[in-house]
Amino acid sequence: MRPIGIDLFAGAGGMSLGFEQAGFDVAAAVEIDPVHCAVHKFNFPNCAVIPTSVERLTGSAIRTAAGIGNRDIDVVFGGPPCQGFSLIGHRALDDARNRLVLDFVRLVAELKAKAFVFENVKGLTVGKHRTFLCELIEAFEVAGYTVQAPEQVLNAANYGVPQSRERLILMGTQKGLKPPKYPAKQTAFPGMRGDTKGLDLGPTCRDALADVPDADQFEILQIEDCAHTDLYKPISKYAAELSLRAKDSWHFGYPRDWKSKVLTSSARTEHSPISRRRFAETTPGEVEPISRFLKLSPDGIANTLRAGTDSARGAFTSPRPIHYLYPRCVTVREMARLHGFPDWFRFNVTKWHGARQIGNAVPPPMARAVATEVMRAIGRKPKKLSTKIKLGDPMLLRMDVSEAASHFGIIAPIGRRDRKSGAKKRKQHEIEAERLKSVAHA
Repeated sequence: MRPIGIDLFAGAGGMSLGFEQAGFDVAAAVEIDPVHCAVHKFNFPNCAVIPTSVERLTGSAIRTAAGIGNRDIDVVFGGPPCQGFSLIGHRALDDARNRLVLDFVRLVAELKAKAFVFENVKGLTVGKHRTFLCELIEAFEVAGYTVQAPEQVLNAANYGVPQSRERLILMGTQKGLKPPKYPAKQTAFPGMRGDTKGLDLGPTCRDALADVPDADQFEILQIEDCAHTDLYKPISKYAAELSLRAKDSWHFGYPRDWKSKVLTSSARTEHSPISRRRFAETTPGEVEPISRFLKLSPDGIANTLRAGTDSARGAFTSPRPIHYLYPRCVTVREMARLHGFPDWFRFNVTKWHGARQIGNAVPPPMARAVATEVMRAIGRKPKKLSTKIKLGDPMLLRMDVSEAASHFGIIAPIGRRDRKSGAKKRKQHEIEAERLKSVAHA
């Protein structure tokens, strides 16, 4: 049997995918946002999705939902949201705002996981936030785990991702087991300082995007997020892997039954002529002064792709960068390419939710590099898989917050809001839905 992993705060599944590709079976994914739950269920149909907060969850409930009985759990991983503020005269972990972090530690212990991987913002390593991190390490040690020291901040660009994205990674194992090592850098990237000897030059924005068909050439993408195309012609090793045309593209993950000639997650953005002119006039690698969007450099890497926020935090849209070649912002699929998601992986059909799901995710190649070291530390060897599995019901990708909450039998979280197209486009969508059924079910 393959080693078992549990994903807490799973989102759409960036870490789930990385750990699966490293040889783990992700048995359960816990996520409070029902739209994320729906997308995770589509992409990982054999994984038990638990649509709730970790506050109300026990280790035994996770085991029951996952159907794994008393089997050993090899790793628990995830990135709980936290404030990380150190209060004068008080322990930071005692702050109610940081209770989710303690719940992460609690569940690692309750599940008796052999190892854990905690992912978070790099800011926890400096200044007043450092106190919070020290208390967290102490909490893991009290729970019976040895934490690999010193902790490290990893940049996805060092692990084959054409994007600069730094995240704190904290790892540990049950006392008596040797903690996993941090993965060695695999690639260099433009502008990287220090010793790059022996490293391959990582993929660039051109490597990631040059073969993706231009969404503006498909009228159907004004009302849909996918279209049939025969235009894919990978021009780089990176593109060949993400389009599943290279050897070992699936790594140690489960091959999916998918349609390679369908351009997905590519709903168009209708920019004004004035905006398009400004975008075209902006030099690649520089920021367009009005929108403040970065224009990608074809020979460089992307800036950190960030998630938008829900209405409780201002309902800000994720700032997608400008394509280096076309006078428009990149599509959700192009964001996914810049993040290391393979082309079979789907997101919510709306640009807002789709971009948010990518911006919140750990880039799968970086997660895979970390998971590979965990696999080595627990003394297991990954195995190749050949049997394909089917993806989930495509309607999961079309659900808004209320629909997804209803699907999972939960109450929609307060403060969530959907970004839908206008009434005209919604009507067009309804008219076209049946005719495009074959595309939508790709």
